[in-house]
Amino acid sequence: MGYELTKEDRNQTFVVLPAYNEATRIQPVIESIAEKGYNMIIVNDGSSDNTLDVIKQSKRKYPNQIHIFSLMINRGVGVATQTGFDAVFKFNPKYVVSMDSDGQHSADDLDNVITPLVTGQAQAVIGVRPLKDMPFSRNFANAVMNLLTRLFYGVNVSDSQTGFRAITLEALRKIEINARGYLISSEFIREVNDNNIPFVEVPIKTIYTPETQAKGTNVAEAFKILLQMIKHQF
Repeated sequence: MGYELTKEDRNQTFVVLPAYNEATRIQPVIESIAEKGYNMIIVNDGSSDNTLDVIKQSKRKYPNQIHIFSLMINRGVGVATQTGFDAVFKFNPKYVVSMDSDGQHSADDLDNVITPLVTGQAQAVIGVRPLKDMPFSRNFANAVMNLLTRLFYGVNVSDSQTGFRAITLEALRKIEINARGYLISSEFIREVNDNNIPFVEVPIKTIYTPETQAKGTNVAEAFKILLQMIKHQF
């Protein structure tokens, strides 16, 4: 039998969720995470809708598990995630997860994602989406980014653009994220590799809706990331 996570394991885990204009989607995401016993740092990335109000409603239900940080203007998913990573140190958990707040990721996968950290199998985990279920344009862009991640950073992974990842707090101290936007996904992998942090890939579910398909790495975004990768080499 595999390892069965304890209540303490989940309590020692903080989930970082960057949120930009997710008022219609974020509440079931964060409340499902809280119901499973995990803690959260939610970074409101300068949302222009009522995302912050929705988050505060959930915080009233789970005051000890939800911690809110807000950026005055929209800085991008990379900055928002790094803001969450920086904030997590004040709580001193053992494990840190980052995932999207738009509903494409399931809280049901959290146990599987952190188990390799709890058992000592790895110090970082990359959640791999089922590429066969991915819309063609997104699948193509992801394949391109996998290739670029291998060429520029020397790391071969199955899903370089996943937003679902986990890392031990001690390993998180070693990495430095500078990306503003979606480059953060490849940059996280680069930092894990460059700092010799052992990692594993874990399959995750992905929930595709018109809203979630509108975000993430498409072909145009992949081209932008390529330019950023080139710029960072010099």
